[in-house]
Amino acid sequence: MSRLAAVAVTLTFMAAGCSSADTATDEPSSIRVATFNASLNRSAAGQLMTDLQGENAQARAAADVIAANSPDVLLVNEFDFSGDDAVALFNDNYLDGQYPHSFTAPVNTGVDSGLDLDRDGELGGPGDAWGFGQFPGQYGMVVYSKYPIATDSVRTFQNFLWKDMPDSLLPRDYYGDVSDRLRLSSKSHWDVPIDVDGKTLHVLASHPTPPSFDGPEDRNGKRNHDEIRLSADYISGADYLYDDNGVRGGLEDGASFVMLGDQNSDPVDGDSVAGAIAQVLDLPRVQDPAPTSAEHGTDTADFADPTPGDLRVDYVLPSDDLTVVDSQVYWPNQAEHPSDHRLVWADLEI
Repeated sequence: MSRLAAVAVTLTFMAAGCSSADTATDEPSSIRVATFNASLNRSAAGQLMTDLQGENAQARAAADVIAANSPDVLLVNEFDFSGDDAVALFNDNYLDGQYPHSFTAPVNTGVDSGLDLDRDGELGGPGDAWGFGQFPGQYGMVVYSKYPIATDSVRTFQNFLWKDMPDSLLPRDYYGDVSDRLRLSSKSHWDVPIDVDGKTLHVLASHPTPPSFDGPEDRNGKRNHDEIRLSADYISGADYLYDDNGVRGGLEDGASFVMLGDQNSDPVDGDSVAGAIAQVLDLPRVQDPAPTSAEHGTDTADFADPTPGDLRVDYVLPSDDLTVVDSQVYWPNQAEHPSDHRLVWADLEI
């Protein structure tokens, strides 16, 4: 399912070591953090690389959305993974080279499991990948930043097994004897620490599977629920979690964070399991700016009418030590748009 989400957050810090001009005016510096499901996914491996080497209309439109909001730190969902080459091409050819720092990593989409996960009697194909995809890396992610990324401290959860989440919704009746081999994250879950004027901001990036395209067993709905729960439990510091390096535990208590990404879950509408996104929204450490646009309220995605219709599925959820100043869903009036999601921003002050 193609998803375009965009979320921008302005975090205002009283920066240590600020310039003499800043000291004189006693004004804080600010940083805008964004997540943007840019729908820069393609149907074949390598096609995004080819498109970004030239002038591609859809990529240009996505870049225009980014330029209109000028984030300092940017998560892009649905950006096909092909190492650092496509990341550099998009930055250099479309984003005017604004981002000297970036992070990307493999995801589960399109990675063949060797199992008949879709139970069609055959092995191979997008339905038998650890995450639905035509090729390894389809619908991937990338973080761009004008501030240094603590790359050595990034944590990824691509390989975390669904069975290892206590009291999960894993549909064992459907998956049978392969249940214990399933990975939970359909793409990956990342904790990307950003050094902002000496303060660490943890960008918690994810893109859970859409809670649809399945049957009465609701395997995708249950996976979406538990992918969101992984983020909630990570924020809460759950001991059962382990990352791809084998390090256990969740986020350190008191750490500043912003959870970003297309969560494919509306608080009240759509096909997600009841209470899925509430697992994060109701956490004491999380505040919800509930951004809006003038014509569409809190909805962030323009899906097919009447079903599922416009939904709120894209989130910027800062930690409770950040003060929300303002927020908005960026929903341009023009009919043409690079995808079916919209940009969302919130201004925060420490």
